[in-house]
Amino acid sequence: MSLISRLRQASLFRHTRHLSTTTGPQPSSKDKTRSLLAQLKTEKDPQKIISICKAATLTPESHLDRVAFSRAITVLRDSNHSDFIRQLLDDLFHSRPDLKTHRFTSQAILLYGHANMTDDAIRMFKQCSEMGIPRDVKMLNDLLLACIFAKNYDEVNRVYHDFPKIYEIEPNLETYNCVIKAFSESGSTSSAYYVLAEMERKQIKPDANTFGHLLSGFYSEERFEDVGKMTNLMEKHGFQPGLGTYNIRILSLCKLKKSWEAKALLDGMLGRGMKPNAVTFCHLIHGFSKEGNFEQAKKMFENMVKRGFQPDCNCYYTLIYFLCKGGDFESALRFAKESIEKNWVPNFATMKLLVDGLVSISKVSEARQLITQMKEKFTVNQDRWIEVEAGLPH
Repeated sequence: MSLISRLRQASLFRHTRHLSTTTGPQPSSKDKTRSLLAQLKTEKDPQKIISICKAATLTPESHLDRVAFSRAITVLRDSNHSDFIRQLLDDLFHSRPDLKTHRFTSQAILLYGHANMTDDAIRMFKQCSEMGIPRDVKMLNDLLLACIFAKNYDEVNRVYHDFPKIYEIEPNLETYNCVIKAFSESGSTSSAYYVLAEMERKQIKPDANTFGHLLSGFYSEERFEDVGKMTNLMEKHGFQPGLGTYNIRILSLCKLKKSWEAKALLDGMLGRGMKPNAVTFCHLIHGFSKEGNFEQAKKMFENMVKRGFQPDCNCYYTLIYFLCKGGDFESALRFAKESIEKNWVPNFATMKLLVDGLVSISKVSEARQLITQMKEKFTVNQDRWIEVEAGLPH
């Protein structure tokens, strides 16, 4: 399970139910959670966020509830209110005995990592015995993930080295993958070799995630000799690279502005009868766009559609932005119209860039039509578009 999806497994939900004499249908639990989410999206006062959450009943089994709780933590984190996050989570454990469970404790650890509060995540792990909650390898892995999310890679290393011995927990494949991921993200991927050696001693075979982290790390550090070693190691373990592995390699090469090499990998995939997916093409479109090779980017887009793949909103946003930066405003307008028809709108800055570009090539009418379309279909930035429209030449 990915980090993001794991971190989303925590939430608070359900407002206190007020007594009513109405005989109409009561709102469903999902409706209540959606209402709570709507409040959390707009509420900025940390004390009110705490009040909303404390007036709710936690149901960790509900996906929407977990999303709502995660949203509350995110808002508090973004407003630098770590004290309120600590207060909220600690009070829940003290006031709700039913939450003193392995599942909720793991979620709390992950949420502390999401909030960049590594010390509190470790404190929560250490306090398990006081709450009568057993520590196991899953909770250890969640702690490692929390440290990774907080980008506290030194703590990942310390937890990995010390905690299995202290708490008598045997690491598993996911444990090693977490540590390798941390090395990959921190620019010290070569340190993962000793993790691989330990895995071999314990007869734990690497999997797609293991090699994905290693390839991503070595590519980002431009250690191409090590990339070759990884492909050899994959062969040694009889591991056949799948689409996910190819996509990681293609993305890594595109980030290094080696999009032609990435395309060669795609051609190799096709030659072996392996089917790419939309993600493959989106990586290449972004790579060629970033390198200023707009013709190739547009070709990749056309190839993607011909193969029956649906571009996502980010694919459109990328093309529109880079085409504008490259001065190809007519192509940018075409993709913008397609995107708007799908109810996907790039941010104001990108669209303003396109409007200004159209005006610069004497396409004022098209610029005006685009603004009208934006105002008709989207309520955001109405005042700003009125101002832009007023400034257009007649």
